[in-house]
Amino acid sequence: MIDSNYIKNTKIDTLNVSRETLRDLKEYSLSIISRNKKINLISLSTEKSINTRHIKDSMQTIDFIDKNDIKVCTDLGSGAGLPGIVLAILMKHKNPLFKVVFYEKSFHKSNFLKEMSKKFKLNTEIHQKNIFEEKNLKTDVIISRAFKPVPVILEIAYKNFKNFKYIILFLGKSGKEIIKDASKKWKFDYEKKKSITNEESLVIKISNLKKKYEEKKNLKNEKRF
Repeated sequence: MIDSNYIKNTKIDTLNVSRETLRDLKEYSLSIISRNKKINLISLSTEKSINTRHIKDSMQTIDFIDKNDIKVCTDLGSGAGLPGIVLAILMKHKNPLFKVVFYEKSFHKSNFLKEMSKKFKLNTEIHQKNIFEEKNLKTDVIISRAFKPVPVILEIAYKNFKNFKYIILFLGKSGKEIIKDASKKWKFDYEKKKSITNEESLVIKISNLKKKYEEKKNLKNEKRF
């Protein structure tokens, strides 16, 4: 049985989530488990801990999302809609104009996202497309959870998006090393917070992403003039 009080005693409870929102999140959890029998949405071993492992984990990004300058969030490799559907449910009443855009190339998973969006009357836009083949995209936030390694996500953001403000990523216990390695090739600012679902994990918000070699190239060009 899924416990509807799964956000109790966490930082999420300070958001004053409504009963209606909790109900939607519970129904969404049940929908994932039900459909998981037919298509692989989440690992079978995480079904019993879906509220902590997936729902609450997705919810914690609201601190980075619920800002005045954010109107559109793009979820890459969306799968079951984690975190995109969770964020859309949380923001439905807080900011009805907030939109979540999904890129999921799987036919069945895309259809699941469409069903969930219709069921919960969410402001979404769902593309059954390969994000690697898309160009000149625009968004306020790029978010990704368990899709591709950080270097790949940064490349997608840099090459496939014309405009974006932030990138939000979930990092495991090697998160600090991943950030350090990424900084060898990229220059960026970032905020981090400890995950509320795993003490060894982090959630980070990256901004001002630039490739270091291009920055050096621009400096050389400036010296010529």
